Amino acid sequence: MIARKETEDVLAWLREGPSLAELKSRFPKEWESVSDELTAIFASGKPEQLQTYLTGLATPVVAQPNRVGPRPNQNKLEAAAASRLIRHRMAHLALKGYVLSAAAGGKSGKIRFNWLNGFVAQRLLFARGLERKPVSQFWFRLLWPLVWQKRLLMPLVEAKGIYCFYSKPLIEALAQLIGGRECLEIAAGDGTLSRFLAAEGVRVTATDDYSWKHAVSYPEAVLKMDAAQALRKFKPTVVICSWPPANNSFERLIFTSPGVELYIVISSRHTFASGNWADYRAQTSFVLKEDTHLGQGVLPPELGGTVYLFHQRNA
Repeated sequence: MIARKETEDVLAWLREGPSLAELKSRFPKEWESVSDELTAIFASGKPEQLQTYLTGLATPVVAQPNRVGPRPNQNKLEAAAASRLIRHRMAHLALKGYVLSAAAGGKSGKIRFNWLNGFVAQRLLFARGLERKPVSQFWFRLLWPLVWQKRLLMPLVEAKGIYCFYSKPLIEALAQLIGGRECLEIAAGDGTLSRFLAAEGVRVTATDDYSWKHAVSYPEAVLKMDAAQALRKFKPTVVICSWPPANNSFERLIFTSPGVELYIVISSRHTFASGNWADYRAQTSFVLKEDTHLGQGVLPPELGGTVYLFHQRNA
């Protein structure tokens, strides 16, 4: 348990987005607990238990009204909540690392492209530096098989807040799907997706709470506000989010926001890796459908990306 005097400092530190290695170093007992629990879940062969486990860690710590004996004081409750938050962050980062490791073919440690693989990947996926571009499906199908280090791509770019790439046909299809409706992107990161959609004529506003400023360079076009603020201010008809964090607390707000007709999620087929699946299943106002055709435009295919569409039942 975290000492009373450390709780506020720990919460402030967590908001800075420490890495899994930093969390392990500072809280070895919490990591031992998380490691044992994840190992047991994987050994059970029941991956659906991962969602239950993460949801449990995300559940707020509250005093039990019928508890026998003295009620815990507020300081102890806050310390317990901080400890649970630490374990939740550890589990989330460990599982994300597992997905990225799988995408890298199980490789770990310091990894890099050689010159040829790097050159092809750069020309296919980026306009300049790490600025992504809409990917030509023709050239991707032609050249990507020639990149024999393709599984190294995502582990190399994830540290900069890049979780996938978008094909040009995907962007065009999304633009057609959104049409003339007002669109809001939440958790927009560097604003790449909104930039692509705007170039296709979509009326889209990109927003982010800037919680990843240690890794992401936010342009002025990405407005600094959390999802709750953005939904209240812009009252969108369509909401889009690319790679929402697992078990986040903001997606549930979309399902109760007046006027939202469509929520588009670009995400992972690994339900423990992205999105709040507990909230997806609990809501009753929207019909969920996985669009596998659109999902083919989430690149690279080794990532296991897909597109989920939530249509308002009464729209």
